[in-house]
Amino acid sequence: MKGRNMTRWRDPAKDPRQEPKSNLITAEGAARMRGILDHLSRVKRPAISAKVGEAAALGDRSENADYTYNKKELHRVIARIRYLTTRLDELQIIDRLPADTERVFFGAFVTLEDDNGEEMRLRIVGHDETDTSKHWISVDAPLAKALLGKGLDDEATVAAPGGEKTWLITEIEYQTPTV
Repeated sequence: MKGRNMTRWRDPAKDPRQEPKSNLITAEGAARMRGILDHLSRVKRPAISAKVGEAAALGDRSENADYTYNKKELHRVIARIRYLTTRLDELQIIDRLPADTERVFFGAFVTLEDDNGEEMRLRIVGHDETDTSKHWISVDAPLAKALLGKGLDDEATVAAPGGEKTWLITEIEYQTPTV
């Protein structure tokens, strides 16, 4: 039986999407999430609710595209508010530096050098605050797992699509939490 909702069966024990994500977040990331939640709750939801009310007052809702669009948008915003509220309740906020700042732990800025001498600077953050443009990777990522607990001048080897890649840790830095 084929259909648009049919997917390939995956063994839950081997499916990487089923791996539990860590519930860690930096203080800055938690403040950012609270700001988004506040904006959605106090600004965006009331504005969209008003638009839905105005569109509903126009009459026939079956052919009212404005009503249909805004109603869908309202449901999307409500779902996002519900998700953020639940997620913020289960997160563990890391608002202090580790005891040993000479090793790589959560929240560290790490500078790596590969075999070709090219450098890369990244930060290990929680799943909810990953950002590829800033080179912030999840603590659950294979590279982050390989780096955790390592010190300066240690090597970390990670399995990559093109084969194993080895990185040398050249700098470890921490930022004092501001929030």
